[in-house]
Amino acid sequence: MASPVIQGDFRESDPFIALMDDRLTKQTDQPAGGPHPHAGFETVSLLLEGEMGDDAHRMEGGDLQLMTAGSGIIHTETIEGKLSMRLLQLWLNLPKKNRWVSPRVQDLPLAKVPTLTQDGAEIKVYSGSLAGLTSPIQNYTPLLIADIRLQPGATTVQHIPASYTAFVYVLEGSIQVGDEAGEVHQDQVGWLNRDSTEPVSELRLAGGKTGGRLVLYAGEPQGDPIVSYGPFIGDTQDDIRRLYQEYRQGKMNHIATVPASQRILW
Repeated sequence: MASPVIQGDFRESDPFIALMDDRLTKQTDQPAGGPHPHAGFETVSLLLEGEMGDDAHRMEGGDLQLMTAGSGIIHTETIEGKLSMRLLQLWLNLPKKNRWVSPRVQDLPLAKVPTLTQDGAEIKVYSGSLAGLTSPIQNYTPLLIADIRLQPGATTVQHIPASYTAFVYVLEGSIQVGDEAGEVHQDQVGWLNRDSTEPVSELRLAGGKTGGRLVLYAGEPQGDPIVSYGPFIGDTQDDIRRLYQEYRQGKMNHIATVPASQRILW
């Protein structure tokens, strides 16, 4: 079951196009999934549990993959065997100047994710910088992703760029957010305020009665309108028509065929 976490008016969520929470309990050995195209944006996949992918890009629980579809690519999300899986997949807008860059894929396994455990808080930084940690992931669109666990009553205060669009998605328990301690519960989203007059904003998080776990997403708005249709993002409707034509004519390659320099395993 794929549930939309965010979707709607892109002018408000820029640079985030969509976020899906895909939960699957697979009870047969029949493989699921298959090849499909993307172009004009990036997919950011955080696998919370389970396994997925092919031999070239297999993911396990706690791994992240950032795929820059750029000028157009075909990739395969394969799920084999009986398993339970939970995947957060973000569609991230590319800067207009980078929309048609050469496709690239970056894999960040859990063992390489920068992690800090302190005072009842565990922080894993998958992209960007937070809590003195910096992810190796390379970004066209400045992007912060952090998986944060808080014990009951534990507090962490962090700083993020004030101009970024930012939200928290609570995976477990509940989290108190901000000085007014607004509470965000499991499966809920809490949007953070943007401020163009200050360089950084203070983010105060506290674990609820049973503690909590959240994923923080924060990204720099690009300010350019987009056209979204099916698996493609473009600047105009002509872009969408062109991409469908290229896909039908077999002009998009599979991600497994990109040069080694564009396939990065951290």
